[in-house]
Amino acid sequence: MGTTAALMLVLFAAIGLIIFLIMKVRLHAFVTLIVACMFVGFATGMPLAKIGASIEAGMGSTLGFLATILGLGTILGKMLEVSRGAERLARTLINVLGKQRAGWAMMIVGFIAGIPVFFQVGFVLLIPLVFSVAVETGLSMVAIGIPMAVSLITVHCILPPHPAAMAIAGSLKADVGRIIMYGIIVGFPAAIIAGPLWANLVGNKFEFKLPDHLQKRERVSDNEMPSFGITLFTVLLPLLIMVSKTIIELNAPKNAPYMSAVNFIGNPVTALLISALFAYYTLGLARGFSMKQILSFTDQCFGPVAGILLVIGGGGAFNKVLIDSGLGNELAKVLTGLSMNPIILAWLVAVVMRFSVGSATVAMMTAVGIVMPVLKAYPGLDPALIAVAIGAGAISFSHVNDSGFWIVKEFFGLSVTDTLKAYTSATCIAAVVALVATLALANIV
Repeated sequence: MGTTAALMLVLFAAIGLIIFLIMKVRLHAFVTLIVACMFVGFATGMPLAKIGASIEAGMGSTLGFLATILGLGTILGKMLEVSRGAERLARTLINVLGKQRAGWAMMIVGFIAGIPVFFQVGFVLLIPLVFSVAVETGLSMVAIGIPMAVSLITVHCILPPHPAAMAIAGSLKADVGRIIMYGIIVGFPAAIIAGPLWANLVGNKFEFKLPDHLQKRERVSDNEMPSFGITLFTVLLPLLIMVSKTIIELNAPKNAPYMSAVNFIGNPVTALLISALFAYYTLGLARGFSMKQILSFTDQCFGPVAGILLVIGGGGAFNKVLIDSGLGNELAKVLTGLSMNPIILAWLVAVVMRFSVGSATVAMMTAVGIVMPVLKAYPGLDPALIAVAIGAGAISFSHVNDSGFWIVKEFFGLSVTDTLKAYTSATCIAAVVALVATLALANIV
């Protein structure tokens, strides 16, 4: 067996090991990824000392960029939750669009509110609104809820400052502002087609039972919520800062004296620090919360992100071991020889990993490690497009091995079969639409 064939066999065995340990053994994704690192190191003959050093370097380089950003972004999401800002966004949009277009309103709310919060957090945060709107309008729960869920998972996979999107931006050395702009251009039509348009076709085919604890839910008065304008501005502030930096870079003369300040303010760390402090005031102090309460909210929001950080760090370690073992270079030769469009390749690898392991974060972190070596053959390709393509692929195939699938199933009161028909199909539609949009965008930019 040739060297290339042997290394490819090691890669496939490593991916198979990841799938087996996560799905069958029920080992935590972080531990699984570290085991996979060790397996690749041993199987490719890396010196023992280098295996440990490579894992350490991969963890450090990934989390060094990400930990601060994820911590600050989580604060923004927590303030949106405790201030009832998400409910304000939903109520205002439903009033403007009309109750019969509630699916469209919830799609927009999911897209906006999903920017600072994880999919699971955003879903639990918004699901009471979906229930109340379904009761008030008489519309199908699926017709209202699927657009919200699809928007949340689309933003979760494609848009920074979400952790996996930020991590692959760092790995690919892609401009975060470009990823945000491309992600919005690609993600919004995906959310529309897989959300309200798809849900309107299938929504009335499913029945749901409103949980007892939500049937008597008291309606919050407008005075208990922040204003629509300030909530929207607070949520979008980090994106506005980072995108503004990219736009200024594209139009400013080279070596302009003000660019150092622009780059500093537009850095994701600075942008999110400004946004978190702004949220402390607009969604905290201005709503009557004390600094003691805000400190408590901040403490509460950090615990849940620890697992996410470790999984992403494990993914970074796996990517580093693939490169240091020489497997990455051999993989690049094989994949380049396929003559496949690199955007389609990145998307397809993410789809396969998402279908296999369930976690969108693990799928994205594994996919970027596989795809990165190939990009050397395409020096003119914007890495931000590859980042969006990987995120687009990770949207797909939320099914029985994905915790998000079970959250949707239980809250919507659907059977497994109906959840596959309504939600899994919607994630696949969104992924395909996002791929088509990314390919179209690549011909323009």
